[in-house]
Amino acid sequence: MQHTSRRPSFGRDSVWLSAADVIAVFLALVGQLLLARALLAESYGLLIIALDLFATLFLLLDLGLPTLLARDGPRKPSSIWSGMMQIYRLQIFAALIFAPLACGLVVYLGVHDSLMLLAAVIALVHIASYAPRTALRASGDARFESITKVVERGITTAGYGFLYVTSSTDVVWYALVFLIGACAGCMLALWGAYRICNTNQVEKTDFKELGPIWVNKKSLLIAALPFAITLGVLPYVIRIEKFILSVEIGLEEVALFHVAQLAWLAGLLIPQAMRAALLPVLGASREDVQLFNGHLNRVESIAFGLVPIGLVSGAGIVILLLPLTFPTEYFDGSLGASAQDIFMLLLAGWAMTVLSVPSYTSLQAGNQPWRFTGLIALVVVMATLIGWFLISWGADRSVGTALEMAAYASVASTAIMLFAGIGLSRRWNEFKARGLQWTSTLLLVFVTCFGLSERSWWALSGLPLFILLPQALEAMQTTVGSQLPEKTLEAE
Repeated sequence: MQHTSRRPSFGRDSVWLSAADVIAVFLALVGQLLLARALLAESYGLLIIALDLFATLFLLLDLGLPTLLARDGPRKPSSIWSGMMQIYRLQIFAALIFAPLACGLVVYLGVHDSLMLLAAVIALVHIASYAPRTALRASGDARFESITKVVERGITTAGYGFLYVTSSTDVVWYALVFLIGACAGCMLALWGAYRICNTNQVEKTDFKELGPIWVNKKSLLIAALPFAITLGVLPYVIRIEKFILSVEIGLEEVALFHVAQLAWLAGLLIPQAMRAALLPVLGASREDVQLFNGHLNRVESIAFGLVPIGLVSGAGIVILLLPLTFPTEYFDGSLGASAQDIFMLLLAGWAMTVLSVPSYTSLQAGNQPWRFTGLIALVVVMATLIGWFLISWGADRSVGTALEMAAYASVASTAIMLFAGIGLSRRWNEFKARGLQWTSTLLLVFVTCFGLSERSWWALSGLPLFILLPQALEAMQTTVGSQLPEKTLEAE
């Protein structure tokens, strides 16, 4: 009998993950539409803050360990299941210490206890799903990982729909539905990881064979520390503007900014899928400099080609569909600005996030992960300072100005991430080699997004970016076929 082990492949895995993210995004938008119509703007804003708060606090419990499994697992597939179990042992110990303290603080403050506790459990379940989903990806089965994401989002959206049809306006019930969907996705991921990484493995080895850092808990936690610190602060990059708006203006304006962010956040799933698929490939080839840089150059070409597609599709979806689905108060200026115009400004940040994928992921997969931590720390600090300055300045003038400044602050933080990432990953030579392409692309992106926000003809200036598509398609064809050497195990 012959058993063939799938191996990570950037082209194949990124297609699966991106396709799942597109479906999940559509379901998420439907879910957000139902929430916006079922709940008052204040309740909707409160739910957003509760979920964001605990998602941010509890990410520390990830400990950075799934990232190490994604990086080291492809080199020893037979140890992935054992590695996942070791991750769970360490995470459960951390949760037993930290989670009760956080939940106790919320109960002590006495602010919407039921909603806050549900949001805390949702965050814990999401963290529990990271290890099995990472195990699936490291085993070369990003396909099943994709299925778990779609199932989770599908159950959640269906639950929202049921509550909406029954005219429920209780925000706690909607949070409970979110929890049910998260639990279903986590359990399915666990079952898939058990089937693929444990049952289907002809030979199973101990997690210590994943590498020298896995030999004992101390060395493992020290190696994961840069990623743990990063994960603890990374959510602030996309949430800091909402936190500042809630302090400077109010929850209704947070809800408007969140609606503007929805399509932008949906678009961010594409670079996230690229990073998730690229990390195992880079982790397995990081000792081969030529192969490592070859992967990065091809992915950079793909990123450039995605920029014009994202600008056109993002603007089209927001202009045509978003006003038809969300209440008019988010688009008619009654809350101080239009979510549509705010999104157009955020779109420039999306483009720079896509272009930062190669440098960002190379820092994760490289031999000096503290550079990755330094990058994210710099971005968070600068995002906080810039956001607080711009939003405070805008709030002194008008609500609309404050919302626009929040969008500009978000774009500024992505620009810092892009250029600092290039510097820390030492890819300035590659940047200079494509200097004209980089300069013209960024210039056209800024002009296009500003034109879209102002609804002027300058928005058409981004059309020349489509000349980048041929190089992206060529790079994609090369990448789809480039897979880690496949191992075949024979057993009687």
